[in-house]
Amino acid sequence: MTSGYKLYGAPLSLYTGKARSYLTFKNIPFEEVFSSRKVYKNIIEPKTGVRFIPVLETPEHDFVQDTAVMIDLLETRFPERSIIPDTPKQKLVSAILEMWGDEWLLLPAMHYRWNHDNFPFIYEEFGKIAFPRMPAFIRRIAGKKIGSMFKGFVPMLGITPKSIPAIEQWYEQEVLPSLDAHFALHDYLLGARPCVGDFGLMGPLYAHLYRDPASGRIMQKIAPNLVKWVERMNQENLPLGEWLADDEVPDTLLAILTRQFKEFWPVQLNSAKETQKWILNNPEQHELPRKIGDHVFSLGDVSESRAIQSFSQWKLQRVLDLYNGFKAEERAQVDSLLLQIGGLEAMQTTIKHRVAKENNKLVSEKGSQRNVK
Repeated sequence: MTSGYKLYGAPLSLYTGKARSYLTFKNIPFEEVFSSRKVYKNIIEPKTGVRFIPVLETPEHDFVQDTAVMIDLLETRFPERSIIPDTPKQKLVSAILEMWGDEWLLLPAMHYRWNHDNFPFIYEEFGKIAFPRMPAFIRRIAGKKIGSMFKGFVPMLGITPKSIPAIEQWYEQEVLPSLDAHFALHDYLLGARPCVGDFGLMGPLYAHLYRDPASGRIMQKIAPNLVKWVERMNQENLPLGEWLADDEVPDTLLAILTRQFKEFWPVQLNSAKETQKWILNNPEQHELPRKIGDHVFSLGDVSESRAIQSFSQWKLQRVLDLYNGFKAEERAQVDSLLLQIGGLEAMQTTIKHRVAKENNKLVSEKGSQRNVK
């Protein structure tokens, strides 16, 4: 099965960048369809039941909305050029970094898009959704109206005047320099071959932080090796290299992983805790709301409030399930790394009331006993 795939998305879309890069690397023939207002109305909404992109249409005319589900499906159908490492430490680190890219790099991605000077570029980009064939000035007018809705999500993520200095300091003084130093030595996160973690990072680092004018200039200035990685991740017919031998996790990633467990993982763990409470308190509800309240997070010395996203539990479950699936000897190898980066205790988390994806929506997985101790 090598043809008939369609990717409904847009150049400005964070997760479309992830999906497009993956399909390109895997050499899977596909047609990219721009998600105009007409496409949303006639295809995306009726076929998926949601209003999110990207969406993958299979040759069987099934429609898949989430990038992680897309990758799971296509890795099974196209096992060649796999992006899932074979060894335990690399496999777990790859999954952790995918979750970090999907969930936590949203902070700089959304901040730099909406709070820096990306205009009129970004309004024209959003205007293409409503009026793809109209002149730029008309697209800007329509795009400003559409974009205001997305800009309204920014404070919900905890991006406020109070937290913005900490976000910029973290991104410009830690994330960019650390990734630049890493990609000066390695083509990808785990060697000469991209893993699923590379594609998780690709979404925010390409569609927002590389492609938008203001953040693109910052990346070019601070992290030229990261720029080369972004551009490499979009190239066709890349040679298939190898991951590092002996299950090595590069030292250049350890600081990033350590800070994740200090600041990002508490957010994921608390999101799962509150999501399980919601499930317990709403036994008659099968489908979960996207937002179930607010909680406090910390970045550096700053604390701020943000929305609790129920979807975060689903992402966390995938990583915990991977960890709990390791054999005893694999667990011992992984635990030595987790102890080094401060993640061993977090990985012992139990999720009793699980969630699942059903028809592109998040639902309660009633009665599941998996991952229960």
